[in-house]
Amino acid sequence: MRYLFAIALLFFCFSCSKKEGKILPSEQDLTESVYTSVTIQPDSLYQAYAIVAGILEKNFVEEGDNIKKDEAISQIINNTPVLNTQNAKLSLDLAKENYNGNAAILFGIKEEIEAAILKYKNDSITFFRQQNLWKQNIGSKAEFDTKQLNHQLSKNNLAVLKNKYNQTKNHLNISVKQAQNNYQTALISTKDFTVRSAIHGKVYALYKEPGELVNTMEPVASIGSASTFIIEMLVDEVDIVKIIKNQDVLVTLDAYTGKVLQGKVSKIYPKKDARNQTFKVEALFIKPPKVLYPGLSGEANIIISKKKKILTVPKSYITDNNQVNTDDGLVPITTGLENMEFSEVLSGITKDTYIYKPE
Repeated sequence: MRYLFAIALLFFCFSCSKKEGKILPSEQDLTESVYTSVTIQPDSLYQAYAIVAGILEKNFVEEGDNIKKDEAISQIINNTPVLNTQNAKLSLDLAKENYNGNAAILFGIKEEIEAAILKYKNDSITFFRQQNLWKQNIGSKAEFDTKQLNHQLSKNNLAVLKNKYNQTKNHLNISVKQAQNNYQTALISTKDFTVRSAIHGKVYALYKEPGELVNTMEPVASIGSASTFIIEMLVDEVDIVKIIKNQDVLVTLDAYTGKVLQGKVSKIYPKKDARNQTFKVEALFIKPPKVLYPGLSGEANIIISKKKKILTVPKSYITDNNQVNTDDGLVPITTGLENMEFSEVLSGITKDTYIYKPE
């Protein structure tokens, strides 16, 4: 008797619990979206670096200032490049002096050439005179050979000196050009002590104060667009294949509680971040709020697809095997579009089929 009573009570409880979770599928509009976290950043945001090392003498701007392209951000001081520039100028002046012939190098060779020309002329006269005498059988063969040898040596020596002069002149000319290049490079180095903005924008951060050491490995400032802001989103690798350009994005920011902002996907980065297994996706506001700051955070839903008046059931009513519990037992269904709460039912049940929440 007690056994029959227990069975009846268990059946009653099961029936009650089954009836408590009893619902009908509903027809409604359904939107599928990909959820992602959001960080707001200015467009064209970059960090400005100094090309040379030194001590920060002065910041020409303050954080929050608007800045134009090529406008000075910071001034760095370092005496070494100035001294290098002065030394380069001295080397250039010396190279020009040597090349122009006023110094001893080319001037000395010119004097040697002039002396060699006189000797060559004298040896030529002596040789041709002795040659005429020899033709008349006057004089000795040894004397004729000596005059001929002196003439040939003078000729060779003059050619050597002229060649030496041309080579020296070319070498000095190259030295002038090299000194000019070194001087120009040194001048550029002194100009590089002023860090300038690469874009029209706003100064979002200054990382160095006057008197601090500046090197080429640490940024001096952070510059970005003053009016255009990017919606940066991190999309899981499971969902990235669903994202394409120009998809609608619904954004909520912690700074604007309760306000939904609209945007459009503008860029998809193809490289996965191995640290968090996500892909970066950017979107642009359709109508941005009046005030935005770098680093504002929030959430976003990227709209994948929309359907109107479709048959849906709560996802909590669907088992892991894609089945629903009905009056006729577990029935397999085919699902389609889904969001965080509901799934579209393509086949398996109708709008008149009661379903029960799985235990």
